[in-house]
Amino acid sequence: VTVSAAGEMAGILAWFWNERFWLPHNVTWADLKNTDEATFPQAEDLYLACPLAFCIFMIRLVFERFIARPCAMGLKIQANGPQKAQPNAILEKVFTAITKHPDEKRLEGLSKQLDWDVRTIQRWFRQRRNQEKPSTLARFCESMWRFTFYLYIFTYGVRFLKKTPWLWNTKECWYNYPYQPLTVDIHYYYILELSFYLSLLFSQFTDIRRKDFLIMFLHHVATISLIIFSYVNNMARVGTLVMCLHDAADVLIEAAKMANYAKCQILCNLLFAMFAILFISSRLGVYPVWILNTTLFESWEIVGPYPSWWVFNLLLILLQLLHSFWSYLIVKTACRAISKGKVSHPQSAWCTTFSFTSFLESYLICIHHCSGVKFCAEHS
Repeated sequence: VTVSAAGEMAGILAWFWNERFWLPHNVTWADLKNTDEATFPQAEDLYLACPLAFCIFMIRLVFERFIARPCAMGLKIQANGPQKAQPNAILEKVFTAITKHPDEKRLEGLSKQLDWDVRTIQRWFRQRRNQEKPSTLARFCESMWRFTFYLYIFTYGVRFLKKTPWLWNTKECWYNYPYQPLTVDIHYYYILELSFYLSLLFSQFTDIRRKDFLIMFLHHVATISLIIFSYVNNMARVGTLVMCLHDAADVLIEAAKMANYAKCQILCNLLFAMFAILFISSRLGVYPVWILNTTLFESWEIVGPYPSWWVFNLLLILLQLLHSFWSYLIVKTACRAISKGKVSHPQSAWCTTFSFTSFLESYLICIHHCSGVKFCAEHS
């Protein structure tokens, strides 16, 4: 039985790592083995990301406790959460086991059972739902941690890429592909990005559960899968370009969130406006002209298509569709906020022009997805 199971597993692995899918014609995995002269990406390299993800998660806890929290206190952000609902065993059972949003019929039944009026029960459920939301302090600490990481990784990416030839000439991503040596900088860049997203995946189960839990879980899984895909396939050069391009907007949106939680409205407005401009220009301008052009046309000309090439480009095109959708939402929501700003604050030219804060909170889930779009999840 053990021999049979081992044989089946070997067959599955052989099917999964089929060279005709992953690699260009006449290239084998043996050709990409490490030698004394050159090092190439190896799937086993990525095992390092798992313990490193745990380390990043622990660093996050220390950072939020000893750096972000004191900063939040200095900005007078209170640790108090929303008002708690009074203890009630019957309502708690309905809330946890049946529904968090009872309909009119259930509300009337609970009203008769508890001898409470319907409005009081509705207020209880609203307060109970609010209890599950993270406090402003917790949100600030999380955003400060993400802001710090994104700022670091973006700075690292810019400093690394400005020394590479493929930043200035994207055809360099494909010359001599896939026999492109793996440098220490690329390996570090990939492992750190992968570890960070693994840590986000882990932390979803320890953080306060949010409405977008399932969406973000699938988002992180897609991100992790596609980062692994591009590394194993040695499309790392173009991968570094995509990661760096997306990191810039991530920095600004997390900074805007921090300003919003700290009630620095003008700064929040300015940062969010900068984010919107950068997001739209980079996702709808630079990305298709710079990234898609090289992955679709330059790579076709230099390397030629093969099965995983089609998958890779399909994912990148799907990412472009997401960029377009999110850009539409940003513009639509900004126009609505500006329109409301004219009505609400006719005396204030600033509020008329940049009244983004009024809708930022309601838009955080969508923005969270935008900021999560990094290479590959980015890709999906």
